[in-house]
Amino acid sequence: MADAAQTGNSGNSSILRINKLTKKFGDVAAVDSVSIDIRKGEIFALLGASGCGKSTLLRMLAGFETPTSGAIVLEGEDITRMPPYQRPINMMFQSYALFPHLTVTQNIAFGLERDGMPSDQIDARVNAMLDLTQLKAFAKRKPHQLSGGQQQRVALARSLAKRPRLLLLDEPLGALDKKLREQTQIELVNIISEVGVTCVMVTHDQEEAMTMADRVAVMQSGRFLQVGAPREIYETPQTVYVADFIGNVNLFKGSLTVDEPDYVMIDSPEGKIYVSHGITGTQGMAVQVAIRPEKICLQRTAPTPAERESAREDGYNCVRGIVKNVSYLGSYTTYHVKLDTGMTLKVMNSNDARHDENRLDWDDTVYAWWDGSDVVVLTQ
Repeated sequence: MADAAQTGNSGNSSILRINKLTKKFGDVAAVDSVSIDIRKGEIFALLGASGCGKSTLLRMLAGFETPTSGAIVLEGEDITRMPPYQRPINMMFQSYALFPHLTVTQNIAFGLERDGMPSDQIDARVNAMLDLTQLKAFAKRKPHQLSGGQQQRVALARSLAKRPRLLLLDEPLGALDKKLREQTQIELVNIISEVGVTCVMVTHDQEEAMTMADRVAVMQSGRFLQVGAPREIYETPQTVYVADFIGNVNLFKGSLTVDEPDYVMIDSPEGKIYVSHGITGTQGMAVQVAIRPEKICLQRTAPTPAERESAREDGYNCVRGIVKNVSYLGSYTTYHVKLDTGMTLKVMNSNDARHDENRLDWDDTVYAWWDGSDVVVLTQ
């Protein structure tokens, strides 16, 4: 992998440095020489499919797994071999791990009491956490008397009460239903930002990572494929895997026929593709072209030259097909269009008007076209 994918965007304000961290189970590297600098105050998401190594990496940060090699440095202190209870780190688990026989107040105070903090300071800290997480009205309730979102906030308040230098979140919203999860994502970000704690979270949910994180690391086979801001990861993926894993994408296989500094042209079985920017490549090389479904225009008639001005060449960036599936999803409609080559193109159009007299339907013959600037060319 490229060094850029491994190290990300380091800077002078980094609080956590992970250097060539490796964890092997037998001959299998669950985490394979990962390096990254995480900045103070940011929310950093580890995103990937099951078995990619993200949870193993989080457990090494927490001290629950011992690295095979490499180093973990927190604010200049090497904590690689430090036991979990000595690390200035708190971890919030997916199950929340609340004590069922204790009230909200007692759950939040538990770690502070074990540390021997004076009772007046505990009361002040707990009250501050109750205010921060808007749980004051539920202070005397026990976990079974709370909703899933409220239990999640109790677990967060307990994690933040000890004022950790690093907060680890393991699938923090996985136990919540979709609507509550969406609402809680924003609440969680606001609370973490207000406290100013640095956070590393693990998730397999793309939307959760894109909504909550300042930066995202997409993992596969124990390594970072790409690290960047959510918009960067989505709009400029560096590999086919990242493009396909994050959101929805249409991938065209083809070969580079024209390679100029400010534009390229690609031949694919589905048609000719014009890209209005240069790439690092050579003429004739095999490539894949990624186009997001929402970037594609869909209509019954062939687009006019004025509509397709950015294509520059007649016959480029336009394909014909038949609508084989229509899914109305409220704010947008998804169309599956079968092209003449047999490929199915996915198109997402926003529903801007309540009544659309020109809406497309099953078995309509349509033309799909896109702007040359919305194309990403991938070589790996």
